Amino acid sequence: MERIAVDMDDVIADPLSKHIEVFNERFNEDISIQDLQGKYLTEIRPNLQVEIMNILSEPNFFCDLEVMEDSQEVLKELSQFYEIFIVTAAMEIPTSFTSKYKWLKGNFSFLNKNNFVFCGDKSIVNADYLIDDNPKHFKRFKGKGILFNSPYNSSETGYYRVNSWKEIRNYFL
Repeated sequence: MERIAVDMDDVIADPLSKHIEVFNERFNEDISIQDLQGKYLTEIRPNLQVEIMNILSEPNFFCDLEVMEDSQEVLKELSQFYEIFIVTAAMEIPTSFTSKYKWLKGNFSFLNKNNFVFCGDKSIVNADYLIDDNPKHFKRFKGKGILFNSPYNSSETGYYRVNSWKEIRNYFL
């Protein structure tokens, strides 16, 4: 059975919308997702880089994220034909472990919790495919990288790109 590794943030979970909402509220800003085309929030407001990252480090930030549209349904379907791993670079934000694990168990309980991988370098995962929004994770990955569309990766052209979970369903099924 082939293996599909799936990133959590900005692929099955939507931290970006919450991050922008919290940032705008705290700093009296009016930044939208459209403002992030080809950029990260820290690039738009470099003078607030520490504060922007601190929002993500709050222990409960990842507890109540919205689930990406169709991701549950499609992963449930794919799990009948592929071994599914959720792979998150949690080492970048160590305070996220507990919240991310609870979120995964609550929203993707049909997946094997032993296939939730908290790591730094995703190339350690022995999978045939990696679906991720950050192309840096494909550099050393031995399988095929599939780029999940996100505002900040809009200028990336080096990888096969999908815009939705319905496109992922069509690709694999």
